[in-house]
Amino acid sequence: MEVFEKLLTDNLDELLAHLPDWVTEALNKEERLSELIEVVLDLGREAEARYPGSIAFLGERLVSQEDLEHVTKTIGNFGDDNRAGIERTLHRISCIRNRKGKIVGLTCRVGRAIQGTIDIVRDLVESGRSILFMGRPGVGKTTKLREMARILSDDLHKRVVIIDTSNEIAGDGDIPHPAIGRSRRMQVRTPAEQHAVMIEAVENHMPEVIIIDEISTEAEADAARTIAERGVQLIGTAHGNSIENLILNPSLNDLVGGIESVTLGDEEAKRRGTQKSVLERKSPPTFDIAIEIQDRYQLAIHIDVADVVDQYLRGKMPAPEIRMIDEHGKVKKIKEQNADMQRHMVNVTGERESELHIYPYAVSRSQLERVIKTMRLPVRITKNLDEADVLVLLSSYKKHRKIIDAAEARQLPVHMVRANTIYQIQKALRTIMQLDAPSEEEEEMFREMDDPDFALKMMHPDF
Repeated sequence: MEVFEKLLTDNLDELLAHLPDWVTEALNKEERLSELIEVVLDLGREAEARYPGSIAFLGERLVSQEDLEHVTKTIGNFGDDNRAGIERTLHRISCIRNRKGKIVGLTCRVGRAIQGTIDIVRDLVESGRSILFMGRPGVGKTTKLREMARILSDDLHKRVVIIDTSNEIAGDGDIPHPAIGRSRRMQVRTPAEQHAVMIEAVENHMPEVIIIDEISTEAEADAARTIAERGVQLIGTAHGNSIENLILNPSLNDLVGGIESVTLGDEEAKRRGTQKSVLERKSPPTFDIAIEIQDRYQLAIHIDVADVVDQYLRGKMPAPEIRMIDEHGKVKKIKEQNADMQRHMVNVTGERESELHIYPYAVSRSQLERVIKTMRLPVRITKNLDEADVLVLLSSYKKHRKIIDAAEARQLPVHMVRANTIYQIQKALRTIMQLDAPSEEEEEMFREMDDPDFALKMMHPDF
């Protein structure tokens, strides 16, 4: 665990006590047990221990029906969402059923309470503005909600109510886990009732802050708007990796203001240089700030959601603030420089004004994807040279004439990358996209991302 983060508890022994004895014995021999993300038990297969970036098989023994029943008999009941927990812990057990409803698989996920995970956005949390978090599963959204609840209730002495649909934020049982501080927790009997419990919370318990995990339906989005209109600070998560996902999601785009088609007058259309029928934001967004969790130590922050949506609907790429934490716990802020990106795209692709399609040859795809995500470039990696706009080639392969000739036959520009490092790949992409040279802060950030020791320290799981 990092020096700027403190593991409050993971109650790992309590999870292990509910697993079959042979699984527990195998896990206790694992050197990386402190980094365990989850244990997977599937009928007729080897048991798996999952860690950041790797999977370990727990012996050659196959999981039996008796093994699954051993676990399910000693934990809480499974709800409509097929999730259960262990009382007074943050662990989550999810089941897979066959067509007859019989359990044939279990995912036993380790829940951890970690202090220090929101230092990177504490100023925003304390601002009183409503905040929406997005990001892929397992990237740390729930852990951040848990710590925000503690800080808002204990440090700022606010009345905080958590809507805990799957008992994932405050743990299983009637007494909430101490990781949420003095926050109050309202359990939800079934996921279909989450929106009703949200309204009940604001009507009955006078909260100053409401925390919601996994807003996923139109009814929940409507309830969130009702709460926000009553002056309550909302902090929640939603399905989707980026604000663009929400804008294009008809069930959830009300969270960012909604979208409607508007017919402009002749003069206004001429002034804007657009067609008469355009898309515009329908209303003020429910959430003031949107945060995309790119990885555990890096966030893309949209400080003004209304402005971001307006820009997006006018064909401009939003330029969020990037915040990252280095290995010393220092927060670095970088303002992205992707304004006028469409103009650069025209220069690179001719008639194409949307995404640039890159075909990488001998260039690390994972490193390339990471740079694209970090810089938020309108770039897509393709596996087919025929679909590409540009060939990106590792310079040590420049003598491979076959791929170069194929690119030239298709009249594709060829760009060289000096080495398979984050730093060199971002330099090549800046050249391709005709972007300005990075600032000193950005250059230092990309160099740090290539540091093997730094990468190892970033491997701890965050839930």
